[in-house]
Amino acid sequence: MSETIAWLMDGAPYAITFVFFFCLAFARGNATYWMGRGIAKGVEHTRFERHLHGPVYLRAQRFIARWGMLAVPLSFLTVGIQSAVNASAGVSRMPVRRYLPAVAVGAIAWALLYTTIGMAVFYAWLALDWPWLVGGALVIAMAAAVIIRMRKRRTAHDSPQDIPPH
Repeated sequence: MSETIAWLMDGAPYAITFVFFFCLAFARGNATYWMGRGIAKGVEHTRFERHLHGPVYLRAQRFIARWGMLAVPLSFLTVGIQSAVNASAGVSRMPVRRYLPAVAVGAIAWALLYTTIGMAVFYAWLALDWPWLVGGALVIAMAAAVIIRMRKRRTAHDSPQDIPPH
């Protein structure tokens, strides 16, 4: 695998790089979808099954079955919700005949994005004399953002709720 990545970085033709990224995104999306399907099947006949048949969940199933073809490809252009959308499509049992074209369109968009802009940013980062310093700074910044967000959530959750007067 590392030889393939090294070959891609050493100037593989654009089409081969694109196909590599497409296959990567398509496989990941499908793996997440099928894990979601497995979770849905796994909770059948357990105490958690009632959550899969409640009115809210049934509405979500209908929504994903109808509009999921838009939600799935759009998730490939986001950061942080792609796996959740693919897993939700699986858990909600989005029909495979609708999911496969949607994930294919999303994988094409993801491959196009990473083959062009993503690789340009990656090569620019490698050209720096101090890429590990930049990477370390990004990791520290992301960790700080996560800690701040968790504290805000905890503070909002722990604050007393407004109690209406009697």
